[in-house]
Amino acid sequence: MKIAFIGGGTMGEAILAALLEKKRIIPSSVCISDVSKERRDYISGRYGVLVTDDNKKATEGKDVIVLAIKPQQFGDVLSDLKGSLLSSQVVISIAAGIRIQTMTRGLGHSRVVRAMPNTPAQIGQGITGWTATPGVTDLQKEHTRTVLTAMGKEIYFQKEESLDMVTAISGSGPAYFFFFAEALTAAAVNIGLSPEDAGELILQTMLGAARLLEKSAKPPAELRRNVTSKSGTTERAIQVFEAGGFNHIVDAAVKAALERAKELGG
Repeated sequence: MKIAFIGGGTMGEAILAALLEKKRIIPSSVCISDVSKERRDYISGRYGVLVTDDNKKATEGKDVIVLAIKPQQFGDVLSDLKGSLLSSQVVISIAAGIRIQTMTRGLGHSRVVRAMPNTPAQIGQGITGWTATPGVTDLQKEHTRTVLTAMGKEIYFQKEESLDMVTAISGSGPAYFFFFAEALTAAAVNIGLSPEDAGELILQTMLGAARLLEKSAKPPAELRRNVTSKSGTTERAIQVFEAGGFNHIVDAAVKAALERAKELGG
């Protein structure tokens, strides 16, 4: 599989590094286009791949083109590439809020994948929701999975509108956990723990709870009940969460994120 990256920023580099580490590609099969000479020099020196500032040149002879750029850069990039892509090439976009129709029209190309990874993809622990145009072949879907699973897990969705929901859950989801960790750390310090001890306790608790949820066949509610002894400390804490409308707040936050995802998509 030969691959081009348009954009060599954080996510583009993360995907490249994961693909190379897992030996799914070799450096000579890669070309990265980036406007920054500093980034080009860094990526070329670290990974031994070809680099350029010419988007069209980067895509020549490649099976997969990954658009790893910010939404505000899309107009220029689509214009650069319009009419230059072959039916044997599949374009994968990882930008939030850019609709498939925008890409197919802007590129003059019908074989497009829209993907929504999340930030844990940077360490190979992400999950990506994705969808594809009808013209994307089985082989091109296989190439897409090769790219996406280098970052973690993937889920294919038949309908593009599902990606707005993915954005609200897994796309924004890491921030929800970080936000809760912030609040729990502040609470720990307020009751007398040092920030260092609080951080270690909370990090390992979150990691362990996530791993327990992964390994157990039990749903989250049952695992929670297993920890919640009648009239115990956990029950008292859960009662406070419930009295404060915790479930309602989470529901409202997810719906707000979903609405914003739809707005960004136009």
